[in-house]
Amino acid sequence: MDMQNIIEYEVYGDYALFSEPGMRIGGEKTSYHLPTYEAIKGITESIYWKPSIKWIVDSVRIMNPIQTETRGVLLQKYGGGKDLAYYTYLKNVRYQVRAHLEINGNYPELKADWNEGKHYNIAQRMVKRGGRRDIFLGTRECQGFVVPCVFGEDRSFYDNMPGEVSYGFMYHGITYPNEAVLPEDKWKMTLNFWNAVMKTKGILEFPKPEKCPRRRVIKKMEPTPFGKGTFSGLMEFTDEEA
Repeated sequence: MDMQNIIEYEVYGDYALFSEPGMRIGGEKTSYHLPTYEAIKGITESIYWKPSIKWIVDSVRIMNPIQTETRGVLLQKYGGGKDLAYYTYLKNVRYQVRAHLEINGNYPELKADWNEGKHYNIAQRMVKRGGRRDIFLGTRECQGFVVPCVFGEDRSFYDNMPGEVSYGFMYHGITYPNEAVLPEDKWKMTLNFWNAVMKTKGILEFPKPEKCPRRRVIKKMEPTPFGKGTFSGLMEFTDEEA
């Protein structure tokens, strides 16, 4: 990993809801106590993303105490009428994030855009601006905000935690074919799970998706095509645009 490709930022918000897709089918939703790799990766992509790169989330540091709040939500029923459901959110969340970018070799047609230095510089500017797109903490109703930080600085509620806390088997994220690394993941959507552990100082150290201990193929899937005629972002950004 090139140390020059690392970005560090803090994301915070009043509420968050982190869960796996299978937990969102019914009316009731309950958040994990910890952010998922997929959610943090999505936030990082909202800061800056192009198909010629991919983001790898290395570490997350939990800054505020883990608190939950259950709220009643009035839902529109498919057959008409309304129904009351209860969502359990994380409350007053704040995380430090360290992630790095890598070139996405699955798109050789975008080789002209394989310029790590350019993407890194743009990503750093986007962190300072709070991201290019809206930031959500797990779900759309949980608005988040991004500011630059130095990972490890400032005080975390868990700085004096005497040991590690295991959260057991937990959803990590989804590997789509456009970012597949392993040959067996090509043309497939793969669900990844890991054994989540919050280490001292409230730090989560995520494994890469392809190194998760439990993985399950969901379905066959073709990668999203990018290239001439399908993606207009190959042009260099000007300072004004970036």
